[in-house]
Amino acid sequence: MRALPAFFLGSVLLCGAGPASAVDTAPARELDPVHVNAMRDPEIRKYKAILAGLDAFDRHHKMAPAVERLTFRATARKPDESPARLAARLVGDDGFSLALPIGADGRFVVPRSDAAASAESELELNRKRRAYRVNPDIRTPGLPANQRRLGDLRLECKVTVAIAKEEIPLFWVLAINTVMLTSDWCSFFDEKRQARFGFHADGPVTGAVLREGERSLDLTAKDTSFEVPLGSPEWSDEAVVELRFADAATGTAGETPRTAP
Repeated sequence: MRALPAFFLGSVLLCGAGPASAVDTAPARELDPVHVNAMRDPEIRKYKAILAGLDAFDRHHKMAPAVERLTFRATARKPDESPARLAARLVGDDGFSLALPIGADGRFVVPRSDAAASAESELELNRKRRAYRVNPDIRTPGLPANQRRLGDLRLECKVTVAIAKEEIPLFWVLAINTVMLTSDWCSFFDEKRQARFGFHADGPVTGAVLREGERSLDLTAKDTSFEVPLGSPEWSDEAVVELRFADAATGTAGETPRTAP
């Protein structure tokens, strides 16, 4: 894998782009209507960036036509020992607040809202900053828990990149465009360049294979992640990544496997 482009993209997509100084000085707020005090340094993502992700989902929806709407998932970076139930909301200027129902599996939907946009809202969890990661979670219904459809992953990448481009400085966008020689970052990751895009799995994995018809390709899988050549044109959106979990996961897409972090 070519290290330099992957480093640039990994830095902006996985490390977070929100300015620390703006977060560190933010006072704690009470999180209504669940009545849980927001902890200092909550995880925050700009609503403007989320809207860019929603636009990308609509624009490239044909990659995953069976997925009705964009879903996000909050996953703990390490075991969450807080006694408070995980909660999310949009919070903005002039006291604007909109609670976002979040499931036991950490999945939630962020609606389009003119009021949230006008208030320059941010997504806030009632946890310390960086305690959780929030990522798009696109899964065609009915697939086993150990399978990910390639079109779903491609659409996840499109949404992730659209969000990142709104969150990071223009300098970084232009720099990555220059290094990759394209503004379509997801297309960069293919077998020809020996570059693959990394995704989080639902638990520790020991292997991953990309399959379509009689063809198969072994993928890199380590810890709780796996890497996919998203831009390789010889694989259609219907190709499937089969994951081997350290402990067998059960259920179908949309359910919580036993190995969920």
